[in-house]
Amino acid sequence: MDESASTPMSSTKLLWTVSIRLMMSIVVLGGLVFGPAGSLSYWNGWLFLAAVFIPMTAALIYLYRTNRSLLEKRLRLHEKQKEQKIYLKLSLVWFVISFLVPGLDYRFGWSDVPLWLIAASTVMMILGYVLFIIVLAQNTFASRIIEIQENQRVIDTGLYSVVRHPMYMAAIIMYTATPLVLGSYFALIPTMLLPAILIYRIRNEEAVLRAGLDGYTAYTKRVKYRLIPFVY
Repeated sequence: MDESASTPMSSTKLLWTVSIRLMMSIVVLGGLVFGPAGSLSYWNGWLFLAAVFIPMTAALIYLYRTNRSLLEKRLRLHEKQKEQKIYLKLSLVWFVISFLVPGLDYRFGWSDVPLWLIAASTVMMILGYVLFIIVLAQNTFASRIIEIQENQRVIDTGLYSVVRHPMYMAAIIMYTATPLVLGSYFALIPTMLLPAILIYRIRNEEAVLRAGLDGYTAYTKRVKYRLIPFVY
């Protein structure tokens, strides 16, 4: 059980915290996208930001209205496990590189992604985010960090009856589509590393859950695949 959980935030504090985090995310991601591009005329960048932050804002509003406890859990950033701290460093490097490449691609004209593929990839990315929201609706214990929560139980219905980590499956869908939304074939190269990074996280996460969550070992026997159905 997580012994360090703090007193729940007031509604006002939670709203301010979420709003500030959202604004910071827009600024940081916008900088990563448009900075290397060297131009605000990079229309793929605007398309990407809209495809990310419109559903994200909708999800935050949904959680604020229906499950503020889960929303507060999603704000936690400080991992306790050594392996997860390493994961955060790896994922940060990967994230920065993944979003620097498309802008450079635009600046130097390396790729020529057709409009139909950009549109299809945008739909795919949004569907991945919808899948992410469904996971949040199905699992009220979906904290951002690896922890065992008070009164936590195994969720084995809905998407969790298909794979053990549907949130990571949603992430793979979103991030696989992202380079093409941004009009870059070359950005697909760092994207290929994402499954390996997630598998590193999953191995430690499952060790923590097996050791501390009643019924999780039995759940892993019922649901065979961790991340991708019929693959892994």
